[in-house]
Amino acid sequence: MTKEKILVVEDDPAILTGVIDLLEGEGFAVSSAKDGPAALRAYEQEKPNLVLLDIMIPGRSGLDVCRDIRKKDATTPILMLTAKGQEVDKVVGLEVGADDYIVKPFGVNELMARVRAALRRTRSGPPAKDLSPLVFGDVSVDPRTFTGTKGGRPFSVTAREIGLLRCFLRHDGEVVGRAALLDEVWGIRYEGTTRTLDQHIVRLRQKIEDNPAEPAYITTVYGVGYRFRSGGPCAGSPLPGKP
Repeated sequence: MTKEKILVVEDDPAILTGVIDLLEGEGFAVSSAKDGPAALRAYEQEKPNLVLLDIMIPGRSGLDVCRDIRKKDATTPILMLTAKGQEVDKVVGLEVGADDYIVKPFGVNELMARVRAALRRTRSGPPAKDLSPLVFGDVSVDPRTFTGTKGGRPFSVTAREIGLLRCFLRHDGEVVGRAALLDEVWGIRYEGTTRTLDQHIVRLRQKIEDNPAEPAYITTVYGVGYRFRSGGPCAGSPLPGKP
């Protein structure tokens, strides 16, 4: 059986060695790079099944590397490695096409769970129906091109944002819990807390809402999760609590 390939991009020798040893011990074929240009060369040469990409690397940042990969490859999972507290980098990383981020220092079990979940999603591949357009209000999203429009204004979307919208549309008007969203869209039931979902919701609101600070489509149900209403705030009964 051919081993799945993982490219690890990290300039800290201790972290790089530890991650390589872990992944190889789990049966993966691992290649590595320590800076941006080397990462892009390794990506072209190895064609990995997944990329573990540190944000703070020399030459070109991990954000630039992610952006360049996504210009030609919309499906290979990219998991960003980021230092604690780099909230801005996390948001931008998700916007340029990263699937998820892992905060350092991270545990072995957390890393492997994220890696395995991402690879499971790519193995199964999206069913044909998942390429159908997503349309609500004045918003239209085309999963084939990873683009959308709101009132005629174009914007780009990521694979994870498409997954969230598809999930929300299936549960139109219902409250969907955070754990359920993570399980359905990320393919893994996370342990503990994560800001990954929140960051994606923030970016999605900026694209589809008239006023992201007062969202009409995706509203927060505090302590539970989110409610999506395809018709905006006038659809159905008033929302409980502050949006």
